[in-house]
Formats: sequence, C-alpha cells, structure tokens
Amino acid sequence: MINTLIVDDSPLARDILRDFLEGGGFFRIIGEAVDGEDGVEKILSLNPDLVTLDIEMPKMNGLQVIEEVMKKTAVPIVVITSLDTAKTAYEATVRGALEFYPKDTFASSMDPDRRREIYETLKRISGVKTRKRGEDAEAAVRPPEKRKIDAVVVASSTGGPRALSTFFSLLPADFPVPVVVVQHNSSGFDKGFAQWLDTYTPLEVKLAEEGERPRPGRVYIAQTDRHLLLEKRKGELFLVHDDGSPENNQKPAADVLFKSAAESLGEALVSVVLTGMGSDGAAGTRLVRESGGVTLAQDEDSSLIYGMPRAAAETGCVDMVLSLEKIPPRLDALVRDFR
Repeated sequence: MINTLIVDDSPLARDILRDFLEGGGFFRIIGEAVDGEDGVEKILSLNPDLVTLDIEMPKMNGLQVIEEVMKKTAVPIVVITSLDTAKTAYEATVRGALEFYPKDTFASSMDPDRRREIYETLKRISGVKTRKRGEDAEAAVRPPEKRKIDAVVVASSTGGPRALSTFFSLLPADFPVPVVVVQHNSSGFDKGFAQWLDTYTPLEVKLAEEGERPRPGRVYIAQTDRHLLLEKRKGELFLVHDDGSPENNQKPAADVLFKSAAESLGEALVSVVLTGMGSDGAAGTRLVRESGGVTLAQDEDSSLIYGMPRAAAETGCVDMVLSLEKIPPRLDALVRDFR
C-alpha cells in the first residue's frame, strides 16, 4: 500500500480525494492537513510515500510548502489545484512537484480509463526518489551527416514542464527553425502551460492553431485532447489538428506528431524525446530515423522518469543520448551547421 497524505484546506476536496484514492485499492490515507503549515509538519513527521497538495491555502501556500519540505526531504508531491492557478501549478513542478491535476478531474463521473491512468501515474510517482547525478555522459550513436533542418519536434510527459523550462531557457533567441512540442498535459491546462513556458525562454511560445504556418524561432504547444500534426502542402508546412483515437493512451500523442513530421520533412527533421512515463515517442523516433531525420533523447541521469527516453533508445534509432543541459546547445549546433 502507498501511504498518502492529503494537504488541502477544503474539507470537501479532502473527502473527494480520499474517496478517489481509497477506491483504487493501492493507497492508504495516513493523514490529512488543513493548511500549509500543517502540511509541512505532517509531511516531515509522517514520512508519506505520496503527498497530494493544494496550491491556495492559508498560512502557507503550496509553493511555499514544496520549498520548505524539499529543504529537508525528497517526497513525491502531486499538486491538485484549480484551473485558474494553472501557471502556478507549472511553477510547482520547477520547485519539486512531480505532477498535477485540476480538481474537477476527480468528479464521480470520471471515465474509467482516465481513472486507471491516474492510479497508474500516482503509483509510479510514489516510487520516484531524488538521486545523485552521475557523470555528465554523452553517447553519440550515429553522428548525422550535414543537411538542412526545417523543424524540431519534442515529446515529454511526467517531469516535462521542468525539463522543458530548462531546455528552452538554453536555446538562443535567434534559433532558426520552429519547434513543435507534445507535452502530456491535463485537460484545460494547455493555455496556462504555454504562457508559463514563455517566461522561461527568449523564443515566443504559443498554442498551436489549426492551419497555422510554423515560423522560425517560435515554439508551438499541442492543445490538450487533440492530436497535432505537422504537414507539408504545396511546399509549405502547416499545423493540423486531428480528433482521432488516443495512441499509447495519449491524446495528443507524440507518435502522431513525429510520424506526420517525418512523412512531411524526411531528413530535414530533428526529434527529441525527454522525460516521461510510458513509450510515447518511441515509434515516432523510429519513423523519424527511417525517414532520414536526426533523433535525440534525454539520458537516464537527467530524466525524472526514464520511460519515454528509454523506449526511444531501445528502438536502436536514437542518434544521440544526451543530458538535458547538453541537448539545447547540440541542437542549436546541428540546426546551424546543417543550414
């Protein structure tokens, strides 16, 4: 059983979360905290395997709780918040939270598949422990030949917001090609995510719009609950939405984006797979490589969850496995050297 602490000033919210968690059969509620100060005290005294944490609370807000707790222990924290605090929720991931969900996710009418997905995510997150970084190693599997690059596609999931904030902060303002991102976000948080990520980079970050022509130096974020494709029509690139079924239990799915981009751009494409659970992006990585594109993946030591990068690497189709901090400068060099 996973010993879980609920931190929320709303009795109703605590009841809803308790019912949801206990209904899964994997979680034992060992305590509840009614404000931020109470939360810090109980996290440190009860040593839970998992903490669910509200953002807006009296005495100490969620961000302050995370900062105070992380000074003393590395406990897996999941933020449960309202949509109007979306940007704050993403900031919580930079400070140490591992995942977040909007409060209305936990309504009694939740889809059974969504319920199972959240249970599985929380089970895996409860086992995440902070580990010491190893050597900043680099594995160059297949040094790519020079060619012109027209776009970069990126996949990320759990741990992605924090990784992406670092990733894009290290790209220069004059990055010469568009970047299209699939980050597995909770429904309704996509706009807040784009606004939040925009504060971390000199590049312009925005939600992808139907029929939009991607421009150099811009970052396009896939909307939640819709697949995003990158298609070429009459020599021009366009962003296109698709309402098809989920792939790898994801919608949007990185594999859908990578496949469409590979078919449209061939060797003029670079793909990057960052931290995340599951295998989304692996099949797409294979297609990018088979189409002649360049493929990169984050290494294990710098990944919060080495699921998606591992799956991509295990295809045998990743050209370079790099630490998170090394990917942006290598990507910038690839794009400029090949132009």
